[in-house]
Amino acid sequence: MTESASSSAIGELHKLFDLTGRTALITGGSRGLGLQIAEALGEFGARIVITARKARELDEAVAHLSSLGINATALVCDLSQAEDIKNSVDRLESTIGSVEILVNNAGITWGAPTVDHPLDSWRKVVDVNLTGAFLLTQAVGKRWMIPKRRGRIVNVASVSGLVGNDPAMQATLAYNTTKGGLISFTRALAAEWGRYGITVNALAPGYFWSKMTQGTLNEHEALLVKKTPLGKLGGPSDLKGAALLLASDASSHITGQVICVDGGVSVI
Repeated sequence: MTESASSSAIGELHKLFDLTGRTALITGGSRGLGLQIAEALGEFGARIVITARKARELDEAVAHLSSLGINATALVCDLSQAEDIKNSVDRLESTIGSVEILVNNAGITWGAPTVDHPLDSWRKVVDVNLTGAFLLTQAVGKRWMIPKRRGRIVNVASVSGLVGNDPAMQATLAYNTTKGGLISFTRALAAEWGRYGITVNALAPGYFWSKMTQGTLNEHEALLVKKTPLGKLGGPSDLKGAALLLASDASSHITGQVICVDGGVSVI
């Protein structure tokens, strides 16, 4: 390959990942995996809108993203409240205009033996992890993606939606169930919305250090690392490449798929 042909090929490849001119809405984007994804999509040109329940954490995340040269704004939204989701989408339309990329990342968990799992806690997990993702996806699809015949939806599931917990660890039935549901949601919606040029895919991370996983990792880090073929937990950049792939034109012929970013946990 000549030098000029090589440069041209590199240029074309870069275009596939370029998100300039697109807005990415990332739920649970103030910290953890959501913030990691915001960094990745923002670095490749996307305008970032992050949502969470706590304004202070959102402000800190926006300041962090802005320090990296990323165009970022925040939107306080409680995904367990249907009316809050509707109002947030309305505000987005009046301030931002449209959303081309939706990352359903927000999630909560509850640890308890199944026989003792409180019903109200079950409902809280389902409301945020599954119903909230459904309502926001429905609104964004109807408002922008279907009329424009274009969109990228990335659902952050978990390997916990594919396998059960080690018996030595705390049971989290509601969390596992909702993450498995989000994987089925991904596949069913990909089949339904493919006709509109919308791709729907999922990421299934293994264990990363975060506020949600801190308690589990403080107690079981050695066990989890031992069970991981790559011998390590997820790091601060390990989700970025897969997220960028699924949010960009590089994945234009990929839909309904689940990419496990787990160091190999799910294969054994």
